[in-house]
Amino acid sequence: MKENRVKNLALAALFLALCMILPFVTGQIPQIGQALLPMHIPVLLCGLICGKRFGGIVGFIAPLLRFVLFGMPPIYPTGLAMCFELAAYGFLIGWLFEKSSHSLGALYRCLIMAMVGGRIVWGAAEVILLGLGHQAFTWKLFMAGAFINAIPGIVLQLVLIPLLMMTLDKTGVYTLQKKSAA
Repeated sequence: MKENRVKNLALAALFLALCMILPFVTGQIPQIGQALLPMHIPVLLCGLICGKRFGGIVGFIAPLLRFVLFGMPPIYPTGLAMCFELAAYGFLIGWLFEKSSHSLGALYRCLIMAMVGGRIVWGAAEVILLGLGHQAFTWKLFMAGAFINAIPGIVLQLVLIPLLMMTLDKTGVYTLQKKSAA
């Protein structure tokens, strides 16, 4: 049991490091980063592989740590809203996948539900944070930020994450299928 926790801790650290590095792929251009969502991928993978607790923690810490180290994303309101959004992604996908059959279909269902749930949490966080600053967060802003502008990142996640999980399964690094009780 302790070995599994140590392994998950090491993997969570790896996923957190990927959250720091992957945004450099977008060249630190916020518009490209907002479209490709590079921090979402390691958080979702962390939730799937390490579980809901590690996924939620890595998701919450990643934007804060990236702001401290690199000054991006801007902490208010973007970075703070991302903390709650990514924590929701990591927690939800870990929790949903833990309860699933671990099949490819279940992986897609869990991924889609976590993505929708995380976007709802992001919208709620934006409403609260912008409300504190006496600014409005409209339905139009929510739809643009959560879905329309994020379409390239959503597609990337829906293709890349199952592909990575199947590759890990085929190589024996991670078993996608649940072991049946004997």
